[in-house]
Amino acid sequence: MSANLTFYTNRYCPWASRAHIALQELGLEFKEEFVDLTKPRTEEYLKINPRGLVPALQYKDTILIESGIITQFLADLPGNSKSILPAPTTPEACLFRARLTLFVDTFISKVGSQLYQIMLNSKDEAEKETKIANALEAIKKDIVPMLEIKDAEKPNGPFFGGSEEFTLAEVNCASFLIRIYKLGQEKHGLIPASFVKGLEQIEVFNNWAQACIKRESVSSIFDEEANVARWNEKIAAQKL
Repeated sequence: MSANLTFYTNRYCPWASRAHIALQELGLEFKEEFVDLTKPRTEEYLKINPRGLVPALQYKDTILIESGIITQFLADLPGNSKSILPAPTTPEACLFRARLTLFVDTFISKVGSQLYQIMLNSKDEAEKETKIANALEAIKKDIVPMLEIKDAEKPNGPFFGGSEEFTLAEVNCASFLIRIYKLGQEKHGLIPASFVKGLEQIEVFNNWAQACIKRESVSSIFDEEANVARWNEKIAAQKL
């Protein structure tokens, strides 16, 4: 399928990384095109995605944009040798898909989007800590209960629904998790260490997150030092 898939991405972007993780988990061959987000988009790329954002995926003669749409398309693509999402062929599968969609939506709104708010849009440390406290509370209240629901047939796996293998839930969340845990190390000073320490105390969430960030499809595309340098540049630019 390499001739059919061209992936436009930037590995510093967690949204683009979601699609990259899906491609790797599904074992799909693709051509990768790097888009430099530090410079104005080229005329060529704006023809591909007029919004100028990443990711974008070209499948044959069609361009798909928005990471969640791309990962859903890849998960549902006929002929995949591996599954990260059950086909909607039974009521149980449809219910699983609905629960998974709600889970991802909740995670992104309550946790994933807070990454930028904490790092770039906090006026001081007190505001950062308030945002962190709110995110931790949301995890306990809204996310942990969904992680505790297990599929009766596969109850003991580390991933969503008790799955032994990555699902679309992990595909869509793991790129944010690895940034929170890695960039939240005290040595980097990018996110208050209290965030990671708080996450480590939420056992159900932390066990799931650790399983996610150790996955090869997640860790192999994340360069910690390069991401630290890029985030420091963004924070410095914000202060100008």
